[in-house]
Amino acid sequence: MICKSDIANLKTDILEKVGQKIIVKGSLGRSKAFEKEATIEKVYPSVFTVRFKEKTSNDTYSYTDILTRTVEVDVFDGTSYSPLIPPPVETKKKKSVIEA
Repeated sequence: MICKSDIANLKTDILEKVGQKIIVKGSLGRSKAFEKEATIEKVYPSVFTVRFKEKTSNDTYSYTDILTRTVEVDVFDGTSYSPLIPPPVETKKKKSVIEA
């Protein structure tokens, strides 16, 4: 479940990275994916815009796109790219046994 605080924290993180290089990864449907280099341009209350290296126009993504992992963003820190949101840690659920 996505909380308002999650969105606020993500928005703050992205605001601090305006102007930095990123890699945007996402799905185009039917097993087609994309991965493009971009720069974070502007941050708005509900969305943020990025400018792709090979395009002259901006694309817009919502914070929930990232939180729901519809779009993944890797940020360049000067030497390498690291995920904006760390990958989820998978835990195995234990089966509960009910004794009668």
